[in-house]
Amino acid sequence: MDIVDEENKKAVITTIRAREVYVKRPKVANITQLVLVVSSKNPKPDLLMLDKQLAFAEFLGIQSLIVLNKTDLDQQEQFKKIKEVYETIGYKVIETEAKCQKGIEALKESLKNNINAFSGNSGVGKSTLINAIFQKDVTKEGEISKRNKRGKNTTTAIALYEIDENTYIADTPGFSTFAISEIESKTLEQYFKEFREPIKECEFVGCTHIKEENCGIKQAIHTGKITQERYDRFCKIYQELKQKEERKKW
Repeated sequence: MDIVDEENKKAVITTIRAREVYVKRPKVANITQLVLVVSSKNPKPDLLMLDKQLAFAEFLGIQSLIVLNKTDLDQQEQFKKIKEVYETIGYKVIETEAKCQKGIEALKESLKNNINAFSGNSGVGKSTLINAIFQKDVTKEGEISKRNKRGKNTTTAIALYEIDENTYIADTPGFSTFAISEIESKTLEQYFKEFREPIKECEFVGCTHIKEENCGIKQAIHTGKITQERYDRFCKIYQELKQKEERKKW
């Protein structure tokens, strides 16, 4: 892209690159890392959404970075349990308090040399984190509804911010209706990282890991290699995908 009129902020596109990665909603392409922001409190952590996003990143073949924001509001420090679960699986997790710059330097380091898309429900602090990274107001911050403790979506369009020559941030609208319908229910198991080895112990080819008894996934739950909570969320996502597939047949 060449700038033709800097004063009036006009430019022309000179090169169109091939789409290596494409996300339908929100419409972004060629991202290399999903930054999944989870609020420790206000709003409460939405781990079902997080697991959907992690599965989708695995499906796209890109990196995931989990950011546990607003840790200062979590007096019982439940975020530490969340961090332990996902670090054990193999994901990088960063704790942040965007308002006071805690964890921001570690976050900036993890963004380097990536086209990063910030994702998460409204109100988790994506815009606040981006402003903290740049140390100025580059994007509008939202507020939390006092009635239901849920966020109000203030980001309505996708914006791309440059940190340095090889590092970018895409700020996207909140994924309040995030869907992963591109994934087939029968392949969902592949995108839960800790499921990959236990699957080999399943008695039947095509095991759904739902009703079957001699299932490697269920054995791994008994031995502590997979948490019951992650498995329960897998089942919910599986059923959602299955129901959508059934509706398409009609």
